[in-house]
Amino acid sequence: MDKVIRFSVSLPPQLLKKLDDMIDRSNYASRSEFTRDLIRDKIARDSWSDSNAKVIAVLVISYDHHEGELVMRKMSIEHDAKVEIVCTNHIHIDHHNCLETMILKGSVKEVESFKDNIAGLKGVKFANLTRAAVPEY
Repeated sequence: MDKVIRFSVSLPPQLLKKLDDMIDRSNYASRSEFTRDLIRDKIARDSWSDSNAKVIAVLVISYDHHEGELVMRKMSIEHDAKVEIVCTNHIHIDHHNCLETMILKGSVKEVESFKDNIAGLKGVKFANLTRAAVPEY
């Protein structure tokens, strides 16, 4: 196990109560576990401010696969992508609509450009990027 360094945090009583309530609702084992998660989340979010940072993201899209040349245009964008498409999952919602998730790796700039190219296709009804980061800690 890595060496652990202890430090203290001072909080007003009402803020500590809210923190403890959140910890209880979330079933964290301790304040330390909760605090570590908060710090990791902040590091991951901040990593997206550097357009060259290497990140991981999940792109969720829904679309009407009967819309013209949508599927072919989408596949063309995927094959020409500068991002690594690690994994995809395709679900048929109904006769017209599909839902896909794509796990992407690449620079912030490349991942966001890929998302914008897919989202801009006629027939794509929803596109949402869940941002993560490559953990280094």
